[in-house]
Amino acid sequence: MTKEHPTTRIRPAIDDPQESPCIACGACCAHYRVSFYCGELSGGSGGQVPLEMASKVNDVIACMKGTEAGYGRCVALIGTLGQPGIHCAIYPNRPSTCREFSNWLDDGTPNPDCQKMRARIGLPELTPLKRGST
Repeated sequence: MTKEHPTTRIRPAIDDPQESPCIACGACCAHYRVSFYCGELSGGSGGQVPLEMASKVNDVIACMKGTEAGYGRCVALIGTLGQPGIHCAIYPNRPSTCREFSNWLDDGTPNPDCQKMRARIGLPELTPLKRGST
């Protein structure tokens, strides 16, 4: 097992939704089309995204209902944009697209897409992470 240098990865792994800046935002979930491989759907394929919350895009891609054309609110988003407590109703079973989106880039700078969405709903920008964070 190799030990990773402390500055190699400074972006935190946010598996707990209570630790995420998304907990008082939700803007991305109400703007982007949330597309993912249809194998992630529940119902026999081994996936975990609830089938009833997704729409078919084509034979291999699905998306979360409400986001089909972009600029639409994901059906799994509960609460008011920009307010504390907004959350994903299926957070543990969310698609890979949501799991892979990060508020910060690997170098610790805020994700420009996240910053843009936060500004759209009047939230302050995220600050860069300090070196050595995990």
